[in-house]
Amino acid sequence: MPSGDIGVNDMNTESETSMESNETLEEITDVVAEPGQETDPVSALTADLQRVQAEYANYKKRVERDRSLAHELAVSSVLIELLPVLDDIERAESHGELTGGFKAVADHIASATERIGLSKYGTEGDAFDPQIHEALLHDTSADVTTSTATKILQPGYKFKDRILRPARVGVTDPQETPVSE
Repeated sequence: MPSGDIGVNDMNTESETSMESNETLEEITDVVAEPGQETDPVSALTADLQRVQAEYANYKKRVERDRSLAHELAVSSVLIELLPVLDDIERAESHGELTGGFKAVADHIASATERIGLSKYGTEGDAFDPQIHEALLHDTSADVTTSTATKILQPGYKFKDRILRPARVGVTDPQETPVSE
């Protein structure tokens, strides 16, 4: 049969498809239409299309958000494993044992982790915040007015807004003055 000719079977298929689409259109119209009210089938299909497009847009946003979160968690887990290495490098540097080629490697590691987004926090004199500090020592003094991290035993690290390790600190609270009666 030549490609331009339509056979009997093709006509039956077209008429069946047309009948099925008319039935589907009637079903949609029946579902959407309220009793006693006639609904335009085009507006019903347009409303369905808009709903499906909105669902797809929300799906894409959710998938992108989940993908971003999974990436952030993967990077965080690698950085957590690197924290002991960074601590060892810092201790070696403070003892003057970091020289030559080892210093170059340590500098590359430090710059790479900073580029990724790892940041160190915790300095002496910061106000004590139990959300980001872990108190290991406690003392009182008249020199402070609020709870203060006066000794940094181990620095804290965070990646973006996520705390990977709290700063381990010695805390000094203000000394209570006796109430005179």
